[in-house]
Amino acid sequence: MATGGWGPGYGPQNNGGQPPAGPGPGNPYGPPPAGPYGPQPGAGPYGPPQPIPPQVGPYPYGPTRPPRRRNPLRRVPFLNIISGIIHSAHHAADRLFVQDGGVRINDPVVERVQLFRSVLGLLATLAIAFFYGKGDEVWSGAAGSGVGNLIITPVLLIVTGPLVVLGFILYAPPHVRPALRSRLRAPLRTVAWYVLSVSVFVGAMVATAKSAYLFTLPHWAAGTLALILLAMIVWGIPFLFFASLYSAKTSFNTAHVHPMLPGVLTAVLVWAVAVVNVFVDGMPEGPVAVRLCSLLGGPLSVTAVALWELRRMRTRHGVFLRG
Repeated sequence: MATGGWGPGYGPQNNGGQPPAGPGPGNPYGPPPAGPYGPQPGAGPYGPPQPIPPQVGPYPYGPTRPPRRRNPLRRVPFLNIISGIIHSAHHAADRLFVQDGGVRINDPVVERVQLFRSVLGLLATLAIAFFYGKGDEVWSGAAGSGVGNLIITPVLLIVTGPLVVLGFILYAPPHVRPALRSRLRAPLRTVAWYVLSVSVFVGAMVATAKSAYLFTLPHWAAGTLALILLAMIVWGIPFLFFASLYSAKTSFNTAHVHPMLPGVLTAVLVWAVAVVNVFVDGMPEGPVAVRLCSLLGGPLSVTAVALWELRRMRTRHGVFLRG
């Protein structure tokens, strides 16, 4: 086969039409030298093929975030405003009155037991009010008692808390007392925030009730002040509700002093609330056995759960009152 003077042809007489492997006019450099480990199977000009790393999520965009759940209340203008006010008040109360500081022991088992005891107590209260109450006064009395306890609990905690904390510190070993006293800053700050919140809300209520002075002001000043007072009251109602709830739950963040102190305060506080309820509302209705169960069932059950929580702290988390 003619090649036009450019070397041997690639016909069947020359390795099946392929260029010769050895050195010659068509391959002046010869075959590449073998590596120190011999020929590698499947090695091409770019080396062996690399394995594909595992892909997380739909390739090639990586993991996708789950779709965000939209609040159905956003579609209703009036309910959207109420939802925003409640959410804002809850967020503010949570930031001010729930500060564990990394020292509070969050035990899911204890939280479930406390929730179960609260539900049982509520059902027992409703059952006693339903079977032994008097007409329409049943539900109004039960609701009033619940709201009253929510309001009176932080007040009693502020009154009895210092005595309990003082006794707790005195019970601790002498070398531990300075450290416990140095941790009182967070509970005192929480108490100050609560007292300030209540004072501002009460002041707004009093200023709104005595609104005759608004007529002596210019129209723009009276309208601005009226809007500010209205906003303070509307936002302050859910804020004080969450503030009272979280203050009672965390005992004004006394876990900063010692993880066991909230349980001790709860056991003392529940008996103080029971005594106040007896003096304010009197004995509950029903037979003697029902009255005793209604009067002592709540404090005894709360005290039992608090003592069990303290024991669980000792056995599961290695926390002691003296040690």
